[in-house]
Amino acid sequence: MTHATLEQIHSPADLRLLDRRELKDVAEQLREFVLHTVSKTGGHLSSNLGTVELTIALHHVFNTPDDRIVWDVGHQSYPHKILTGRREQMARLRQKGGISGFPKRSESEYDAFGTAHSSTSISAVLGMAVASRNAGLSDRQHIAVIGDGAMTAGMAFEALNNAGVTPGVNVLVVLNDNDMSISPPVGALNHYLARLLSGRFYATAKNVGRAVLQHVPPVLELARRFEGHAKGMVSPATLFEELGFNYVGPIDGHDLDALVPTLENLRSLGGLQFLHVVTKKGQGYKLAEADPVLYHGPGKFDPSVGIQKPKSPPKQTFTQVFGRWLCDMAAADSRLYGITPAMREGSGMVAFEQRFPARYIDAGIAEQHAVTFAAGLACEGEKPVVAIYSTFLQRGYDQLIHDVALQNLDVTFALDRAGIVGADGATHAGNFDIAFLRCIPNMVIAVPSDENETRLLLSTCYEHPGPASVRYPRGPGCGAEVQADLETVDIGKAVLKRSGERIAILAFGPLLHEALLAAQEINATVVDMRFVKPLDEAMLQALAQEHDAFVTIEEAAIMGGAGSAVLEYFSRQGILRPVLQLGLPDQFIDHGEQTVILGELGLNAPGIQLSIQQRFGALLTEQAVPVARQST
Repeated sequence: MTHATLEQIHSPADLRLLDRRELKDVAEQLREFVLHTVSKTGGHLSSNLGTVELTIALHHVFNTPDDRIVWDVGHQSYPHKILTGRREQMARLRQKGGISGFPKRSESEYDAFGTAHSSTSISAVLGMAVASRNAGLSDRQHIAVIGDGAMTAGMAFEALNNAGVTPGVNVLVVLNDNDMSISPPVGALNHYLARLLSGRFYATAKNVGRAVLQHVPPVLELARRFEGHAKGMVSPATLFEELGFNYVGPIDGHDLDALVPTLENLRSLGGLQFLHVVTKKGQGYKLAEADPVLYHGPGKFDPSVGIQKPKSPPKQTFTQVFGRWLCDMAAADSRLYGITPAMREGSGMVAFEQRFPARYIDAGIAEQHAVTFAAGLACEGEKPVVAIYSTFLQRGYDQLIHDVALQNLDVTFALDRAGIVGADGATHAGNFDIAFLRCIPNMVIAVPSDENETRLLLSTCYEHPGPASVRYPRGPGCGAEVQADLETVDIGKAVLKRSGERIAILAFGPLLHEALLAAQEINATVVDMRFVKPLDEAMLQALAQEHDAFVTIEEAAIMGGAGSAVLEYFSRQGILRPVLQLGLPDQFIDHGEQTVILGELGLNAPGIQLSIQQRFGALLTEQAVPVARQST
């Protein structure tokens, strides 16, 4: 007996030459390769170990890349990348210059759609299917692989609903169920039923029966109801059948003997098909199976011993500062509710859930709902705190404007992962929140510069009787000691951190510390602005009387950002001072180490100093001379 090796697989075409036994050999090697690759680079592990057999089966049965596969969220697509010619590139996964941790159209023709935010796959494949139908490509298949968590988002059901009234399209939705207990036990009977329900005999009999009975409507309706109830007894089919899909499953997503023939049957049927597979996160690696959350997105580790606690305690992260503040404020104020759209661990809310379970709300991957739910709480006098990544608040923008800000409701937004996020790259970068929040009436925008400032400004924005946001980056800060109390500061008041001459640097957020280092070399004034909205106008007026030029620094998009707010204020007041804006350029920024990227963008101390010297070199070399300070 011959044994296939992973090294022989250069594209899915090589998979299609293998028999079932050989596919199982490849699966075993692929799982081992994923484990050892991710242990060296860091990345998503549990989800990828859980999709090995499903990925192999899909590429074995379907004619990719002509048939389109869209991986919802995409954090489970490592096996897909490996099997589509990127095995050698996995050594630089999520590293600068290496391949992305998510599907990316510019990276491979097999990445049919770029994903990283949840619940977009069904909409995307439906659009592709309509285009294929209208181009006469009736044999092309379109597959959305979506997790049970992603099915909590309304967008997925919007797409299913639209698909049900879209004629002549081939769409297969594969529900990868790896957590929710919505399925009956998976076993031989379920495999048999799944294969039966996906087979041509069943489909032909069903269609013939409908054709014969359509002239006897009462009997046809009775048969339809009986079919639905019969299938409902063995699977949760009713909802998806009512939306127009032929439901099949559940089947074991790790059993190639079940997956391959079922997918072959569904491919031959075409139309709207829904396959429910049950997988296990961390499959094949006992440590990840036992704790899939811990191994969801680990850094580098030794697979033989697993993830170990660091020998010395790491610096406190901004997320941890938020988590502790949330518990402390909840203990002080019974009106506080903590809301997360399915990011309990990532947003630092584990302790809050344990201590205040009645006031902990996981809205699922449903940012729109989370924001409006918070608005409803605020209407009744409660004090909701929405803990959400900056990049995910974009998905609840209409609700933020219409349901919260327009009604001036008391909702606090804790925006994690603001700015450069590192290995997750452009899809997760929190670059745009200042720009899209700043234009909303009633909104307060706070930008703490370190860990203690984060706690201070969280308390301040929480006490503010209206919508407010506090943005903070991923990872640790400068190591500032965090006070234990729940003090507040005056909203819109900046803090002078260093007095210098001629040039005033206005720092918005943690880049303050790089600005202070740069300022020492050029003797510039430095201000911790603390707030983007409202600005400290009195401070700006005073600085304009004593300085010849300004520099604004922010870890956010320059266009529409904090620097733009300063320019707009100067314009309104007729203050004629040159302003150098430093921040993130008008482009999507790929993955890489945070400090390296910030350095390349000129947002570390040497880069800030160089930019100031290039723009205002004359001011730095001239002797200070009296100039007209008045506004004009």
